[in-house]
Amino acid sequence: MKILFLVYHGFSDESGISKKIHYQVKGLRQNGHEVHLCYYDFDSRGHRCRYVDDRVIQDYGIGNLAAIKSRIDLGCICRYCVDNGIEMVYARSFMNASPVLVCLFGKLKKHGIKCVTEIPTYPYDQEFKGYPLKYKIPLYIDMMFRRALAAKMEAIVTFSNMEIIFGQRTICISNGIDLDSIPLHNPKKLQDIHLIAVAEIHYWHGFDRLVAGLGEYYKSNPNGRKVYFHVVGWEDDRGTTSNGYLTVEQMARKYGIEKYIINHGKLFGDKLDEVFNQCVFAIGSLGRHRSGITEIKTLKNREYAARGISFIYSENDSDFENMPYIIKAPADESPINVKEIINYIDTRNIDPADIRRTVEHLSWKYQMEKVITEI
Repeated sequence: MKILFLVYHGFSDESGISKKIHYQVKGLRQNGHEVHLCYYDFDSRGHRCRYVDDRVIQDYGIGNLAAIKSRIDLGCICRYCVDNGIEMVYARSFMNASPVLVCLFGKLKKHGIKCVTEIPTYPYDQEFKGYPLKYKIPLYIDMMFRRALAAKMEAIVTFSNMEIIFGQRTICISNGIDLDSIPLHNPKKLQDIHLIAVAEIHYWHGFDRLVAGLGEYYKSNPNGRKVYFHVVGWEDDRGTTSNGYLTVEQMARKYGIEKYIINHGKLFGDKLDEVFNQCVFAIGSLGRHRSGITEIKTLKNREYAARGISFIYSENDSDFENMPYIIKAPADESPINVKEIINYIDTRNIDPADIRRTVEHLSWKYQMEKVITEI
């Protein structure tokens, strides 16, 4: 099958989302399909362009007019699909339903091209709670047109357990992993305990709960074992303080434990692996309840398991609920019990390769095959 994988933005080396998209394309190709990647980015001259496989299919130019045209002129996508015999479009939602997209997918459907849209996180409206109005306007537009857009699809791909989203049937899959790209965890033997979290940090990640737990731990155990928290990524504080939460940095200052919080910024490749191997335990999402989510299959949990490192999370994730290498935190605002993590580390000794083997069936090849089979 000839497939166009459609995204509405560009890519970066540091972005986990960018990597995920390329792995999904790889997974489709591993199933024998011809896949072309369509995306939007700037060229070397600063022109706004739409690409397919690094070839420009539309140059919108520069300036404000080009910015507007790039949002409303999507005819190049339909022309490419028709001219190149595309049989299916796999689109990744950017929470950007609009009349223009409804029109585009309506035309694709009339040409007999099957279309699906992946919604990475559902529900997602609460993620904008507390954001300034300028960030909410695209959401309001999305709210008006997402059911009409969903009606043009064969199905909605979701990482939740929902059977219907926006009035359309769903295909439920798990976030996948590319085992070839994830090295096995090789932890250093240290007396001190090092924890790691990797994310583009939003308030629903709940890392402030872990910092609060560290604060309580040091308050009651001033001479206890040293526990450090390594944060890899950057913190988007939009909606954090306005919703009554503290950022990681603010929480560390509140407890006076700044020296135990190590912010590395964005890392990837060998530098990321080096920090992982310094750490013995990972931190997943601890605040998904803040955005109204109880069931989700996050990419981060799977990447931790693929590395072979134990981790903690608070949502319901059916792929890991009964695994011996996880700690399940309560889905509330309580500080994380750091002593429980220390006790786990001291009493459990699970080989990283054994953890990795439990997620071999979550490869993107297998997950994307589910989508094609359903369609």
